[in-house]
Amino acid sequence: MVPNKLAIASISLSQYPGHILDHKIRAAAQAGIAGIEIVYNDLLTYSQTQNIPIHTGAQKIHTLCQETNIQVLSLAPFENYEGSTTPLKERLTLAAHWLEIARLLHAPYLQVPSIFTADCSRDEKIIISDLQQLSDLASSIKPVVSIAYEPLSWGTNCSTWESALSTVQRVDRVNFGLCLDTFHEGTRVWGDNASPTGVQMDAEMKLRDSLRRFVRDCPREKIFYVQLSDAERFETPYSLAHPWALAGEAKEFTWSKHARPFPLEVEFGAYLPVVEIARAWIVEVGFEGWISMEVFDRRMRDGKVIPETAARRAVESWRKVQVEMEV
Repeated sequence: MVPNKLAIASISLSQYPGHILDHKIRAAAQAGIAGIEIVYNDLLTYSQTQNIPIHTGAQKIHTLCQETNIQVLSLAPFENYEGSTTPLKERLTLAAHWLEIARLLHAPYLQVPSIFTADCSRDEKIIISDLQQLSDLASSIKPVVSIAYEPLSWGTNCSTWESALSTVQRVDRVNFGLCLDTFHEGTRVWGDNASPTGVQMDAEMKLRDSLRRFVRDCPREKIFYVQLSDAERFETPYSLAHPWALAGEAKEFTWSKHARPFPLEVEFGAYLPVVEIARAWIVEVGFEGWISMEVFDRRMRDGKVIPETAARRAVESWRKVQVEMEV
């Protein structure tokens, strides 16, 4: 078995408002999960239910994580930052707040998904400068927080691991690297929720070539952590008439919000080539860092799936992925 430690995003333990962050952390720890990605809104909800400021909430959650022997991996997701039309000063002020919370949580990473708004800048110099300033802010106070930059398959300027790696290399900061998610690779080069077949034309070739280039070109030290999730094949192919469709929203974003079960949960329609992607990203490059489950399963919204059940599903999913990677 690979030596990687398993984490899970707090939102992937339940999307039901009544399942509060401290409950989720205890459930993850009870299932043997070693780390957790704290979703900012989960922390905010926890703090509000406790009637305490979010800074105090972050301190209390850190203490709980120490007591339950679970490590905070990241604070997530700091969205739509680079190239935004909002004044940079305002964005950096908001970033400073998030970084302060990350340090109170003792989170080594701030997760930053690639920007996905339509009205953002396409100027590469502006994008790189924005990210350099964010990285420098994150390293200006000890402990240093590292920026885990994630290419979203619907990202406006950055939607592949290759474009993200190019950004990482141009930003050129020790504390700026990659957060890679199997969902984004799988839906960018292989799956298609608008196709009756569920797959793109030449999908196998495109995926094989992408993974071959990854193993050849991606520096292992720039992989900060890897997220695993699958995707559910749409019974009715996506169109603007689909009940989940929203005007102006990328079809991959719609897919992501509603139909991302844990890897290999075929009972929930999972069908992406997660094992092939994970084998390349983890085994073939010798990545020994954190693996985190990040799923968005619509079945977790009504409270019927409790965090304990979700945590057990995550552990079983990781066990199955590990077995399949070694085949």
